[in-house]
Amino acid sequence: MKFFKPTAKQKSAATKHPDVDSELHQYLTIRQQRHWIFPRAALVGLCAGLVALAFRIALTEAEAFRDRVIAASHQHPAWQWMVPVLFTLVGAVLSTLLVRRFAPEASGSGIPHLEAVLQRFRKLDWRRVLPVKFFGGILAIGSGLTLGREGPTVQMGGAVGDALSRLMKVTAQERLVLISSGAGAGLAAAFNAPLSGLVFVLEEVRRDFQPVVFGAAFVAAVVADIVARCGTGQFPIFSVPSYATPPLTALPAFAVLGIIAGVMGVVFNRSLMKTSELYAKLPRKFALLATAVTGGAVGLIGWFSPITIGSGHNLAESAMAGHLALAAIPLFFVARFILVSTCYSTGAPGGIFAPLLVLGALLGLAVGQIAHAIAPSMVPVPAVFAVVGMAAYFTAIVRAPLTGVMLILEMTGNYSQMLPLLISCFCAYAVGEALKDIPIYEALLQRDLERSDDVVLLREPTVAEFVIEEGAPFAGQDVRSLDLPAGCILISCAIDNRKWVPGPNTRLRAHMRITAIVAPEAFGGLELLRMGCTRE
Repeated sequence: MKFFKPTAKQKSAATKHPDVDSELHQYLTIRQQRHWIFPRAALVGLCAGLVALAFRIALTEAEAFRDRVIAASHQHPAWQWMVPVLFTLVGAVLSTLLVRRFAPEASGSGIPHLEAVLQRFRKLDWRRVLPVKFFGGILAIGSGLTLGREGPTVQMGGAVGDALSRLMKVTAQERLVLISSGAGAGLAAAFNAPLSGLVFVLEEVRRDFQPVVFGAAFVAAVVADIVARCGTGQFPIFSVPSYATPPLTALPAFAVLGIIAGVMGVVFNRSLMKTSELYAKLPRKFALLATAVTGGAVGLIGWFSPITIGSGHNLAESAMAGHLALAAIPLFFVARFILVSTCYSTGAPGGIFAPLLVLGALLGLAVGQIAHAIAPSMVPVPAVFAVVGMAAYFTAIVRAPLTGVMLILEMTGNYSQMLPLLISCFCAYAVGEALKDIPIYEALLQRDLERSDDVVLLREPTVAEFVIEEGAPFAGQDVRSLDLPAGCILISCAIDNRKWVPGPNTRLRAHMRITAIVAPEAFGGLELLRMGCTRE
């Protein structure tokens, strides 16, 4: 491909107009980056899609085997109830041992670890993370732990991006772009939702809307989704009846759902963090015992109610079809709420993505049925609230409303609920912010950085980019007042297509992108920059 080259006359005009020169340079740089990044992103999407597809098929078979084990154990209930207990117990213990022995960074969902890697606070060794997450996830989730496959698939997608970037020997910045693309591809393949994969990268994982990041993530997500659909079919993840658009008079009820989801989302975040801290404080010799007890308890619950354990896919579909009685919903909600917190706190490789969607469906159905009992003409179909509740609860917990809305639309194929989704998600987001709750992945990231022993120490000067969020400590501050350590220097600021070198009196503001160069001896400056650019 031949790139545009400015003529001497154009160069002369650009010299007289620096803004034109800057825009021209930016245009040429972006074109060149797109030239090489898109084919590589497509390759990352292909490989991440294949890994996600294999993981998905393996988990489907493992869960089917678990269901057969539970069904067979009811033939002699006097003693065979111990079979599912031991089945889940062994799966939980083996998966946790695998993580602790070979790849501690593969514990949990893996999304906070990936965010730390993209911010250059943690290292990513794909040779360890990829196999441990794959087989450990099959053991943990397949045995019945109340965890999801979507977080692990995101981390494995990022590991695929890391592997290919090292194979192709790209630069450090290009590597981060490909890791981000792999993460989005993983989510797209897990949910058959390419736009959700793209939005999740931009809104949560990378928080970077640069054209190169946007384009690479989009290409990788689309390719991964095609691969997944070739293996599993082109149907939405959830089978949901085609509900009519709710009347406008029902919007206040959806707003109430959003407020309740916001409050319960804050409760979930704080409960998960407290439970994780409790498990982490256990002496090392008792940690494995706690995992075994948790796994055994999950197996026992599964013997009585198989639909309650595992990812909860069937339970969510039952809620969205309106097949659950109001009296049963609190039992399912409380049981899964406790199980998600305890199972995640064991450190087993599994995420909270799908489990929190199940909780949202249960919460939404409960609100819908109550609203229907109070005003049946205003709320003719209570099950619609289960669909909307998934997005609202996700938004309250993760604080990524665009991802929540897009994810539910793509997973259910029900686009007639757009306005209720927007209303509920806005209210859930507003409540979470008003209560000053930290989004769950940010809280988990902060905890992991405090506990981690493998925080990356710089060996050479590193360039890092951050976007100042609304309400962050740096917003409204002058550069001179930041108290950056020696060796940590801001080299550029950018906002609204303008870019300049900051001076001591430059005032930083929300949504501004700052670029800093950090010397090895000023490694603490990276943490200072991250905290200063993140909202309190």
